[in-house]
Amino acid sequence: MRLFLIYLAGLGFGVGIAISGMMNPAKVLNFFDFAGIWDPTLLVVMVSALVVTAIGYRLVFRRERPLFSPRFQVPTSRTIDAKLVGGAAVFGIGWGISGFCPGAALPALGTGDPAVLIFVGAMILGILLARAAIQRSWLARVFATA
Repeated sequence: MRLFLIYLAGLGFGVGIAISGMMNPAKVLNFFDFAGIWDPTLLVVMVSALVVTAIGYRLVFRRERPLFSPRFQVPTSRTIDAKLVGGAAVFGIGWGISGFCPGAALPALGTGDPAVLIFVGAMILGILLARAAIQRSWLARVFATA
């Protein structure tokens, strides 16, 4: 049952991304084009996601514990460190250049678009390289968590 619900949530997310047009990088890039063809669709998607999340958190945390886990697994750290800022910067730069974010790129794999394949491949390579660099080099000291 747990895996089925995970699958259902992922399917719902992917369908929402597809319906909203967020798998189309041009739509995302047009959101950042304030002087040209500005497209507010991304803003509508983000605000909708915030509203759904806020309602969901209120409903879920009324429970003593989750249905399929002994405890809630939510981030507890409120520290803004170099690792968080650096990761956010890389995420934003990649999103702004390509028009893809990981959440939209994964469902977009189903389109077979070569640009999506290149993006996801580069994303996976970047994750692996960053993990290796942090574990084995001076980046471990720079991005060490307090």
